[in-house]
Amino acid sequence: MKNPVVGFIGLGLMGGNMVECLQKNGFEPVVMDLNKDAVAAVVDRGAREASSAKELASSCDIIMLCLTTSDVVEGLMYGADGILAGIKSGAVVIDFGTSIPASTRKIGADLAAKGAGMIDAPLGRTPAHAKDGLLNIMAAGDKDTFDKVQPVLDILGENVFYLGALGAGHTTKLINNFMGMTTVSAMSQAFAVAERAGVDRQQLYDIMSTGPSNSPFMGFCKNYAVDDVSDLGFSIANANKDLGYFLKMVEDMGTRSEIAEGTSNNLQAAVDDGMSQGNVPEIFDYFMKLKD
Repeated sequence: MKNPVVGFIGLGLMGGNMVECLQKNGFEPVVMDLNKDAVAAVVDRGAREASSAKELASSCDIIMLCLTTSDVVEGLMYGADGILAGIKSGAVVIDFGTSIPASTRKIGADLAAKGAGMIDAPLGRTPAHAKDGLLNIMAAGDKDTFDKVQPVLDILGENVFYLGALGAGHTTKLINNFMGMTTVSAMSQAFAVAERAGVDRQQLYDIMSTGPSNSPFMGFCKNYAVDDVSDLGFSIANANKDLGYFLKMVEDMGTRSEIAEGTSNNLQAAVDDGMSQGNVPEIFDYFMKLKD
């Protein structure tokens, strides 16, 4: 695509910073979000607001989504004023969110019937990286479609990985988040058990961090459990959603993940305890209160 018109739906912390990055690189995107303050911020920098997903899709060559759930994505795709109602032949939808792979493949098939393409491209790293075009992007879909949009992905990401058939990006992201959130839950409980056992939490970190258990996630858990600094920037609610999606994905494969079931139970219990908006290492507080 030469000089594509880009539409962007979802101006949260990540999406808003991605739009700012695009604007710094010469794009004037068409945007949509329920948060009118977020819309106003990007419109002040030269973006244009669309009144519906149908209107946005009808005027754009690339439609980018940075949304919270598969249900939200499907609602925007299939509504009377949705993306499918307005999309042009040859346009490409890019889903940057963390979605259920089966839903992604269904949407992709329906877009293909309209002559449009789809790339699932979930993200790694933080909103700060998004502003500077330094995201990790796990992209999948038809190779010709990927090649068409790669120049724009390269603006947003420092590392853009092509993973194959549509759905492979969301599959990889769910596996990645299963590993990460299980690690955080396990390490947070390790600090809680140390406290209950009378073991100094700082000393536990000093010992564990010199061995193969050391990782950036251990650092985030230590920051909260030892230093009372919550800096991972990923909520218990989001982690709980992603573990649920992971479990749905493995169920669709005809198997199960008992480890993920345990992590999901812990995250759901923390949500039920009113901790949904806390960063994931704050699950330490739930483990400190946990009774037999």
